Amino acid sequence: MSKREAFLEAACKENVEDFLRFIQLHKDKAEPFDVEEVLQEMPREQREALWRRLASLLQDVLLEFPTERWEGRREEEGMQEEPTADSKHAVAVVDGVTLVSTVSLQVLQDDPYSPLLEVTRRLHDVLVSLPVSEAPLQNHIHALCEAWWKKGLQEKERFGRTAFFVSLQKSFILKKPGAEIQRVWRLHDVLLSLDYTSEENKQIIDLLLQCFHRPAHIRNDDGKRFLVFLFSWNVNFIWVIHGTIKNQLEFYSKPITAHIAEIYFRAWKKASGEFLEKIESLCIQDFMQNAIFLHRASPVHSKVRQIVSYFHMRKDCRNVDKMLYNLYRPILWKALSAPNFEVRANSTLLFTEAFPFYDPSESNEKIDENIQKQLDTAMNLLDDPHPTVRSNATLGVCKILAKCWELLPPTIITDFAKKLVAELAADSSSPDVRCSVFKCLTIVLDNALSHPLLEKLLPTLKYSLHDNSEKVRIAFLDMLMKVKAVRAAKFWDVCNMDHLLARLAIDSHSVSKRIVDLLFKSFFPVNESEKEWCNRCITLIQMNPMAARKFYQFAYRHTAPTNIIKLMLAIRRVLNSCIQVDCDMTDINDSNKENSAQAAPALLGKDMTIVPSLLEVVVILWRSVSKALKQNEEAQKYTCAKFGSVMSKYFQAFEDERATVPLIQLASFMPPTAVPMFSCGVMSRLRRMDSGAAPAQYSQLLDCLCSWGQAADILELITDWLTESLPKKDKATSGRKVCIMETVEAKPDLALAYLEHIFSHTSTREKVLALGAKPLKQLHTVLGNWKLVLYSHLSSTTEDPKHASVETALNAFKHHGRLGAHLQHNLSDGRDYLLSLEHVAAWVADRVLPFLAKRSDDDSEDSEKSQPQPLAAEITESFLTVCRDVLLVGLGDETFKGQILHLCSLILLSEAGYLCIPAVLPILKEVANSYAPEDSKETEENQEDPTTVVLGVVSNIFQKIIELLARRLRKDPEEGKQLCQSAVPGLSDFLQVAQLWDRAPLSGVFSTLFAVIVVEKRHLLQKIEHPEAVIIPESVDDMPPLSRILLSVLLKSQPVTRAFLAEVCTSVDSEAIGNLVELAAVLHVLAVIKHAGQSKAGLKSAAVSVQQQLYKHAVTFADSTDVQRVIYESSVTTLNEILHL
Repeated sequence: MSKREAFLEAACKENVEDFLRFIQLHKDKAEPFDVEEVLQEMPREQREALWRRLASLLQDVLLEFPTERWEGRREEEGMQEEPTADSKHAVAVVDGVTLVSTVSLQVLQDDPYSPLLEVTRRLHDVLVSLPVSEAPLQNHIHALCEAWWKKGLQEKERFGRTAFFVSLQKSFILKKPGAEIQRVWRLHDVLLSLDYTSEENKQIIDLLLQCFHRPAHIRNDDGKRFLVFLFSWNVNFIWVIHGTIKNQLEFYSKPITAHIAEIYFRAWKKASGEFLEKIESLCIQDFMQNAIFLHRASPVHSKVRQIVSYFHMRKDCRNVDKMLYNLYRPILWKALSAPNFEVRANSTLLFTEAFPFYDPSESNEKIDENIQKQLDTAMNLLDDPHPTVRSNATLGVCKILAKCWELLPPTIITDFAKKLVAELAADSSSPDVRCSVFKCLTIVLDNALSHPLLEKLLPTLKYSLHDNSEKVRIAFLDMLMKVKAVRAAKFWDVCNMDHLLARLAIDSHSVSKRIVDLLFKSFFPVNESEKEWCNRCITLIQMNPMAARKFYQFAYRHTAPTNIIKLMLAIRRVLNSCIQVDCDMTDINDSNKENSAQAAPALLGKDMTIVPSLLEVVVILWRSVSKALKQNEEAQKYTCAKFGSVMSKYFQAFEDERATVPLIQLASFMPPTAVPMFSCGVMSRLRRMDSGAAPAQYSQLLDCLCSWGQAADILELITDWLTESLPKKDKATSGRKVCIMETVEAKPDLALAYLEHIFSHTSTREKVLALGAKPLKQLHTVLGNWKLVLYSHLSSTTEDPKHASVETALNAFKHHGRLGAHLQHNLSDGRDYLLSLEHVAAWVADRVLPFLAKRSDDDSEDSEKSQPQPLAAEITESFLTVCRDVLLVGLGDETFKGQILHLCSLILLSEAGYLCIPAVLPILKEVANSYAPEDSKETEENQEDPTTVVLGVVSNIFQKIIELLARRLRKDPEEGKQLCQSAVPGLSDFLQVAQLWDRAPLSGVFSTLFAVIVVEKRHLLQKIEHPEAVIIPESVDDMPPLSRILLSVLLKSQPVTRAFLAEVCTSVDSEAIGNLVELAAVLHVLAVIKHAGQSKAGLKSAAVSVQQQLYKHAVTFADSTDVQRVIYESSVTTLNEILHL
C-alpha cells in the first residue's frame, strides 16, 4: 500500500492511532514523511475523500469529547495540573486535522473544496470555544483561519473576522506582542468587510479603541500603520478615536505623544474627501482650540501643544501650509486679541511657531500682504500689557528672525531687533520679560546673518549684568557664552572685563560659575606656558582680588589636576623671587631640567601687596585638587616637599596678617614634618592665646592640629584648663603637671571657645570623635562638674572671686549636654549619656527650680535676693535647648521623653515657670513630631500605650501653658504681652505638628485653644451694657489680647486654620456651646477668619454648625434686653455673610 493510500485509510475513527502516528512522523524532522508532499501527489478525488474522512473523524471526536469538557472535567475532578488521557487524545486529533487542513490550503488550486470548508467550519467553532489552556492548538487553528482569509475562499469574512479578533486579543495579552501586532496589520483589510454600526462588532470596536491605550501598539511601526488605517475605516469612527485619545492624553509620556502626533499627521496626509474634512475639523482644529484655550497649568496643555507643534514642523510637506491657514483663520486672530492673557499667551506661541500663514494658491501680492499683517501683529504682541504674553512674543519673534532672517526686509529686522534690545531687555515691570530676551537672543545668534547687526546692538545691554534679578543675570551670561561660541562678537566688547570681574566677586554660585566659564581661557590659557598662567593670575589679582579667589575656586572644573598643581608651583616660584635668598637649589635644578625660559618665574616688581592674594590662590587651588592628590601619593609628596622647603621662609618674610592666614591653611595641608619650625609652636601659641581672642586668631591653628592628627593634644589642653578652673578641694593637686613644659594660667573661657569651634565644624569634629571614648568621657565628666559652680552662684548672695564667672559656668553646662549628645550618637551602644542628661534633669528639678521664684514687691528692694532668679531661668532654658536638640536629631527614647516632659511639668508648676514657656514649646513640638499619626492607629483604643500616654502628657502641658499665658495677661498685661510674643514661634511650630493628628490626644490641643478664645470673648461680651458697644471684629487686632495672639498664630498656616475650624464644628455640634453669648463669641472668631480670607470650605462648615444652634435662640431672645437682641441680630448678620461667601 502506498503512503497516499495508507494516509487516506488512517483518516478515520477506527484508525485514529495510525493517523496520529503519521502526524508525528510529519513533525519529526528526521523522518522522510511529509504531509504536504503526500497531498501534492494525491489526485483530486483522493484529496476530496481525505477531507470528507477528516470531517467525519473530527465530528466523531468532538461528539465523544466536546471542547467544554477539555478543561471542565479536570476542574471537576480537581486535576488541573495533569490533563486526562482522553483530553490529550482529543486535542492531538484536532491538532492533526488542523495541520492537514492548513497544508491542504497551500496545495489547493482549482479543486472543489466543500469538504475542506466543512472541516474548517468545525475547526473555527473549536477555536471560538477553545479553553485558554490549549494555546498551541489555538495558534494552529488561528493560522488556518488567517490562511483561509488570504486565499480569498468562501466564507472568508467569517474566518477572517475571527482571525483578526483573536490576533487583536493576543496583542494585548502577550509580553512581546510585536509579531501579533504585525499580524493584526496583515489582517487590517478584514475591517472593510465589517459593519461599523452592527452590535455584533461592538466588542471589536472596543478592542480597536484599546489600541490607543497601549504604548506597544503606538510605538510599533506596523501598529502605527494600523492606527493610521483606523482613521479611514469609517467616518463616524474618527470622532470616537479622537475622544479616546483626548481622554488618554494626560497619561501619555512625551515620546508616546510624539508618536500620536505622527499618527494624526499620517492619517491626515492619507485622507481625502469626507474623511479629510472630518480629521481637519474634528481632530486637528479641536487640538488647535485646546492649545489656545486650555489653562497653562492643565496637565494636558503641554501634550496638546506637542501635537499641534508637530504639524507646524511639517510645513515643508505639501498642503500643510494651506491646511494650517484654513484651520487657524477662524480662531487664531480673535484669540490674539482676547481679554484673557492666558488665551493671548497661548495663541502667541502658536502664531509665531507656525509663521508664516498663507495659502499657496493665492497670488504673491496677496501672500505678501498677509505676511506683512502678521509681522505687524507680532510687533504689537511685543507691547502687550501682560508680561507672559510679552515673553512668549519675544520667543516667537526670535524664532521668526532666526528662521526667516534672509527673507525679511532689513527695516523690519532692525525694528524687531531694536525693540528687543532697547525696550524689552530693559522692561522694568517684569524680570521674566528681560530674562526671555536674553534666552531667546541665543536662538537668533544661531543664524550667522544676524551677527553684524547684533554686534552693534548688544553692547547697549552691558548693564544687564548687574540686573537685580539673578535669573536675568544668568540668562545674560548664557547669551554672552553663545556670542563667544558662535564668534558673533568679542564678548568683552559687549560687557567689559571690569564689570564681569566685579560681578564675579560678589555674585551667587550660579552666576559666578558662568562668568568663570566665560573667562577661563582668558586667565588660564592651558596652551600657554606656566609663566604666562602666573602672569595672568597676577593680572587678575591686580584687577580684582575677590574675583581672583572666586575664579580659582571654579578652575578645577575646566582643567586637569596636573595643570592646577603646575600653577601652584609656578606661583611658588614667584613667591620665592620675593624672598631675599632668591630661589632655592631645587628651583634651579628644575629650571635646568626644563631647559626653557618659560620656567623662569614671573616677577612682581615692587607690588608686594598681592603676595597675600597669591597665597590665598595657592590655598584655594590646593583645596580644589586635594582628592586628586590623596589618590596620587607621589604627587602629594612632591608638592608637600616643594612647599615645605620654603614655608619657614614664607612665615619670616610675609608677616602681614592677611598672609599669615593662608600660610597656616597651607601648612594644614602638609604633614607636620614638612613644616617643623611652624608645627612645633602651634600648641604653644594656643596656650598663650588671650582669653578674649577672636575666633579668627585660633580657628586656623585648631584646624592645623586636627589635620595633623594632634586632636588629642587639644582635647587634653581643654580638659586641663577646665579642671584647673574648678574650685580646689583640700587635698593637694595631682603631680602630673610636671610634664607641662611651660606654666600657663588656666583659661576656661578659651577652652570652651576651642571646644565650640571643634564641634561646630565637621572635619574637626570627626577627628576628635575618632579619639575614642576615654578622653572624651573624661572631658564630659569635667564639664559636668561645672554644675557645682553654677549652684554656688545660685545659692550665694555675694560674688566669690575664686569662682569662675557665671557666663563661663553656664557655657560649660551647655557644652556638657551637647557633648553628651555627640557621644550618645557616635560612641555609645546603650543609653549611658541619655542617662547622664536625665540626671542633669533631676539636678535642675531639685537644685535650680527652687530658685526659679518670681520676686515679690518686698524683694525688689533687695537686689541681692533678686539676682538668683534670672540665672535659674537661664540654666533651665539652656538645658531645655540641649534636650530639644537631642530630640530633634532622634536620639531620645521613650524614657528620656518621659523624664524631660516631667521636668517641663515641674518647671511650669514653679512660681516663675512661665518665663520658660518659649523653651518648653519646642520640646513639645519635637516630642509630638517623633510620632507619626499612622503609627498610632492600631493603639488608638489602648489608653496604656506609651505613645498615647506621652502625647497625653504633651496635650496637658500645652493646656497648662495656655493657662499661664492667660494668667500673666491678667496680672501684668505688659509682661504678659511680651511673654506671648516670645512664645509665638514655638506655638506656630507646635501647631504645625498638632494639626497632623485628627484624633486624641493631640486633637485636644485645638479644643484648648478654641475654649480659651471663646471664654475670653464671652467675658468681654457679658460686660457690654450698651447696644452700641456690640461690634463685630474685622481683624485679629479687634480681639482680646490672648485671642489676638492665638488667632494670629492660627491664621499663619492654612492646614492649622482648617484643623481649628474642624474643632469648631465638633465642639458646636456636640452642643458644648450652649448660650447665645458663646455662639456670638464663636461667630466673632469666624468673622475674623473670614476677613483673613482663610479656608472658605471649613469656614462654611463651621457656620452651618453654628446656624443649627443659633436658630434655637430666635424665640428665646425676641423679648430680651436690647443688648441681647443686638447680639443676636449681629450674629445672624455675620452668619449670613459667611454662608454667602
